[in-house]
Amino acid sequence: MQVTDYDRESAMTPILRQAFRPFFLLGAGFAALSMLLWILVLSGSVVWKPYHNVMFWHQHEMIFGFVVAIVLGFLLTAVQNWTGLRAAHGMSLLVLIVLWLSGRLVLALGGGLPASFVIAVDLALLPVAAFLFGRLVIRVNQTRNLMFIPILLLLMIMNGAMHAGVVYGRFDWIQYGSNGAVWLITLVMIIISGRILPMFTANGTGTPRVPSIQWLEWGTIVSVWLIALIHIFMLNTWLPDQLIAGLFAFAAVFTMVRWLRVKFWITWRIPLLWSLHASIAFIPLAFMLFALRYSGFAWGQGISHSTALHTLTAGAMGVMILAMMARVALGHSGRPLRPNPLMSAAFLAVIIAAVLRIGGGWFLPGASLIWFQWASGLWVIAFFLFCVVYLPILISPRADGRPG
Repeated sequence: MQVTDYDRESAMTPILRQAFRPFFLLGAGFAALSMLLWILVLSGSVVWKPYHNVMFWHQHEMIFGFVVAIVLGFLLTAVQNWTGLRAAHGMSLLVLIVLWLSGRLVLALGGGLPASFVIAVDLALLPVAAFLFGRLVIRVNQTRNLMFIPILLLLMIMNGAMHAGVVYGRFDWIQYGSNGAVWLITLVMIIISGRILPMFTANGTGTPRVPSIQWLEWGTIVSVWLIALIHIFMLNTWLPDQLIAGLFAFAAVFTMVRWLRVKFWITWRIPLLWSLHASIAFIPLAFMLFALRYSGFAWGQGISHSTALHTLTAGAMGVMILAMMARVALGHSGRPLRPNPLMSAAFLAVIIAAVLRIGGGWFLPGASLIWFQWASGLWVIAFFLFCVVYLPILISPRADGRPG
C-alpha cells in the first residue's frame, strides 16, 4: 500500500507541521517567563547567575531567544507561500527547535560551562535556519526574498559579537552586537510591514487597497538599510552626528508617511488590524528619538539611548510580534480571522507596557523601578494570554484539513 503525502501529514504531530506552531508557542512563553524572571531579579526577589551576568542574559535573550524565534517562525512559514514549496516541518523543524531550546538552556545555566561550548551551541541555530530558508528561495530563483539570507547570517554575526565581548571583556562589543541585531530586525519589520499592511488593511476593512508609491518604498527601505549598515560597520563612530541625525529624521518622515497612507483610523473596530498599526507607529517615533538624540539640540540630550532603543524593541517589536502571531496562527491553521476577545486585552497590555517602558522614566524619574515593574507585568500578562488562547490552536491540526 502506497503512503501518500496526506498520510505522512496525518501521522505527524500537528506542532511539527509548520514553523509558526512551535516557534510562536515557545517564543511567546519564553517572552513571558524571561520578563517575569528579569523583573524578579531586578527587584531582588530572586538571586540567579546565568551565563556571564543577568544584564547580558536579558539583553541577549530578548533578541536572540525571543525575537529570533518569532522571526524564524514567520519566515519559515511565509517562505512556503512565497515559493510554493514545502517549508521546514517534521524532522528538520524538530532540529531547529532542539537548537533553539539548547541555546536557551546553556545561556540560562551556563555560569559554569566553558564559554566555547555555550557559544557553539548558541550560534548553531541561525545558519541552519538560513540554509532551510535559502534552499527554497534559491530553488525557485526568487530574488525578491534572497535578502533574508544575509540578514539571518548577519544576525548570527551580531550574536557572535556579543559572545566575543564576553570572552574578551569588551562591553562595547556586546553593545555593538545587540544594537546591530536590533537594526537588522527593524529592517525585517520595515520590509514585511510594507508588504502586508496595505493588503491586511484592505482585506480586513473591505476598502480599496492603498497602492504603493515606488519612491516612498525605496526611500523607506534604503534609509533603514543605511541605518543598519552604518551601525554594523561602525560608521557611526566617525560620521558627523548631524549627518546621522538627518538620516534618522529622513527615515522617520518616510516611515510615518507610509504608515499614514494606509489609514490606521479605519481599523479601530478590528483588533488584528489596530494592533498591527499601533506597532508600526512606534517605528517613526523611535527614528525621531534617535534623530533628536544625535541632533545636538539641548532638548534632545535628555533622550537616552536605552529609551530610543526600547521604542523599537518593547514598542515596535513587542507589539508587532503579538499582533502578527495572533493573525498568522489563525490564518495558517485554517481558522477565521476572528481572535478571542482576550487578545484585545493582550494587545492593549503590550502597548501600555511599551508606553510605560519608554515614557515612565520621564514622568517619574525617581521611580524607574516601579515603572519597569508595571511595564514588565503587563508584558508578561500579554504574552501569557497569547499562550493560553493559542495553545489549543497551535497543537491541533488545521481546521480545514489542509497540510500545515
